[in-house]
Amino acid sequence: MAKMLYSVSMSADGFIAGPGGDMRWLTDYLGPNPLVDELISNVGALLAGNKSFGGDDPYKDTEQEGEAFGGGWSGPEFVLAHKAPERPIPGVTFVHDVDTAIKESKAAAGDKYVNVMGATVARELLAAGALDEVLTVITPVMLGDGVRLFDHPGGTQVKLERLRFSTTEDAVNVWYRIKTS
Repeated sequence: MAKMLYSVSMSADGFIAGPGGDMRWLTDYLGPNPLVDELISNVGALLAGNKSFGGDDPYKDTEQEGEAFGGGWSGPEFVLAHKAPERPIPGVTFVHDVDTAIKESKAAAGDKYVNVMGATVARELLAAGALDEVLTVITPVMLGDGVRLFDHPGGTQVKLERLRFSTTEDAVNVWYRIKTS
């Protein structure tokens, strides 16, 4: 059965996007990363929030613009959104609630990962007890403001167990399992 993995690049000060969802900062850190390359081959479906799906693209103005993992992956994509666009987008299914998003994306992924994109979706999956793992690629930059990796007003504690740790010239990769007890 598919696992739900929140994979994300993050600044050293804990932001996954700049103010307003700006992803241009990530462009300088899209270099080779063997762990990410390995992950791509193990992704069976994507589940993104509407802001992540329609937001800034670090590959903007390149041939890879609009392509998952810069064109390194293709397959079924699911977007958790209140409203689907008027025109269908080939290969993209818009779902309106978390339970449907979980069910449909996991079915599409088979025995591979559902790669989760978007802090809000990840938080909703945690609340539903459906998020299994988190891969954080920490980049050597501090943004000072923006969208946090995990933000839960009023606070909550999510315990993690480290599964893997590796480094590249420009990143520190930490892969965790969500501890359920």
